[in-house]
Amino acid sequence: MNLKVPILGIILPCYNEQEILEISLKKLSELVIDLKDRNIICQSSFIVLVNDGSKDKTWEIISNLTDKNESIFGIKLSRNFGHQNALLAGFEYANSKSDCIITIDADLQDDISVIEDMIVAFKEGNHIVYGVRKERKTDKFFKKQTALLFYKIMKILGVEIIYNHADYRLTSKEVIRQFSRFEEVNLFLRGIFPLIGFKQKNVYYDRLERIAGETKYPLKKMLAFALEGITSFSIRPLRIVTSLGILTFLISVLLALYSLYSYLYKETIPGWTSITLPIYFISGIQLLCMGILGEYIGRLYKETKKRPRYIIEQITEK
Repeated sequence: MNLKVPILGIILPCYNEQEILEISLKKLSELVIDLKDRNIICQSSFIVLVNDGSKDKTWEIISNLTDKNESIFGIKLSRNFGHQNALLAGFEYANSKSDCIITIDADLQDDISVIEDMIVAFKEGNHIVYGVRKERKTDKFFKKQTALLFYKIMKILGVEIIYNHADYRLTSKEVIRQFSRFEEVNLFLRGIFPLIGFKQKNVYYDRLERIAGETKYPLKKMLAFALEGITSFSIRPLRIVTSLGILTFLISVLLALYSLYSYLYKETIPGWTSITLPIYFISGIQLLCMGILGEYIGRLYKETKKRPRYIIEQITEK
């Protein structure tokens, strides 16, 4: 990679970020100007704000920002398509205009001071540079423990994922070109980019406190996102279902043999517990297995429809 001064595109997905967006853009714009002045990135580097169906004044703010700054572009999606699809819209728009792309959430809790380190790593020949949290001091106990559990489960299931990395990363033009070949509807970017390969590197930072507004990832969305990642990249849950079925069958055979032995050689007293417990156990296993199978079938259903992953309503650019 012989790019001395690359054109950088920075993508921020935005969903109901009216409280913090102007503050974030002021900080990010100041950093971009500084990097341009020091000739670390090209003067034509830019910022893309993707409005993911916000219901507040986010798009109005984006429109005003793009009018005032020719280095800021806005993309308005027709409705809320989700964080991963908003990033995808940004990728497909920005890749033709840039040499590398950085994605970061609009709240800027991910420390933008390491963006320069990412650019340096890119110039050294790394096609993907992951922003990785050093630790989780700012997380509440429940979020911290569930996040750690998620990474452990993904590792057990054999999914290649960067520990403590969200969607704060730099990707080269070639990586995005290869990424465009992945056509699945159920996107889980944290799992896709390690699959692409190329030379990769981590940069580490401390996550900051959110200045204003509320997180757009409540527990419900976090659980849905985790389930998306698990079912998109591993069939091991299906193999667990098979194993449970075999185990349940073997236990049933043993219970049947024991019942027959008791009937022939011991005095048996019919009891409520011996009847209901096996029924509850087997029913619970069946419902669990049906639920796991249903998740995979539902995702197959979405994939076969081939519906667009996002729809752009409007683009603001000079």
